[in-house]
Amino acid sequence: MTDLIRLNRRLLLGTALAAPALISRPARAAGEVIVRTPGGTYDDVMRRHVYEPFTRETGIVVRPVAATASKLIAMFRANNVELDLIDTGDGQLLTLERMGALAPIAYDKWKWSKAEDIIPEVRNERRVANFVYCTVLAYNKDHFAGGAPNSWAEFWDAGKFPGPRMLADMASGSPNLEFALLADGVPKDRIYPIDVDRALKSLDRIRPQIRRFWDTGAMSAQMLSDKEVVAGSIWNGRLQVLIDRGAPLAYTWNEHMIQVQALGVFKDAQNAQGAQLLIDYMLQPEVQAKYSKDLIYGPTNNRAFPLLTEEERARAPGSPTSRQTGFFQNSVWWEDNRDRVNRTWSRWVQR
Repeated sequence: MTDLIRLNRRLLLGTALAAPALISRPARAAGEVIVRTPGGTYDDVMRRHVYEPFTRETGIVVRPVAATASKLIAMFRANNVELDLIDTGDGQLLTLERMGALAPIAYDKWKWSKAEDIIPEVRNERRVANFVYCTVLAYNKDHFAGGAPNSWAEFWDAGKFPGPRMLADMASGSPNLEFALLADGVPKDRIYPIDVDRALKSLDRIRPQIRRFWDTGAMSAQMLSDKEVVAGSIWNGRLQVLIDRGAPLAYTWNEHMIQVQALGVFKDAQNAQGAQLLIDYMLQPEVQAKYSKDLIYGPTNNRAFPLLTEEERARAPGSPTSRQTGFFQNSVWWEDNRDRVNRTWSRWVQR
């Protein structure tokens, strides 16, 4: 599942996705839930493990479509909501929630899943995560045969661990300000609110070793694969695909950043009841275990982890061990500060 995260993040910039156009109101079929999804491989996985079994169980047809963040906002403002369920990055759902566009998640109506089994950090009143992914510190095993960096402070130590590096650009969704603070000695539980000036001063120290700030998952994977860089931040799904293909790459779970893909229901949805039912079905442990395994990301139902193999659990973000060694990105802080950081980053990166 290699294109999912890039597509989600590009929504922030209003990038259109390649998938069928949204269905107009007159074309709505009875017993149908229309879902905004990232498209591509993601739809194939969800169709196999969620949509088709859900239809067999309930008789409700699931129709995935594409929509940019701006399209979702526009249809709400125009009072012309053309879909029911939104499956996207947590930050984008938070924007819609603050506009008053989302209905409460009907936790009390669930029959397949239990609200108390969902990881508390991703269970909110009007949005709930269906999986988590993460950004990790990856490195080339051949280059660091004598010992690799195991923390962001060591990544910043180019004297002890020499070689060209990469980090994320603002265009990827957010630059790696959190890692810059960790490298500067800030504890994981004190990262937020982010001291942007301190983070940029920390980045000043490592910038001479940064070959490029990547803006897409494809770019980060290509730079590591081509040995253009020997270490850097990368989304775990992108990296795992390279490892599975035999690339001499590895990563540390220490200080990884856990990020969230979530679900929300438009409060004016034509089939809000069906959308709520689909959330319930999607989050049950047996179903989550299946699609999380294929996506190479982590389930959000704690009861799904025992259904994975030991190897699958070891590479799934969001597990109890992952939550101890990593930290959740604070989407509320980023939505509150994105415009300010974007302006500041643009000035800094062009210096």
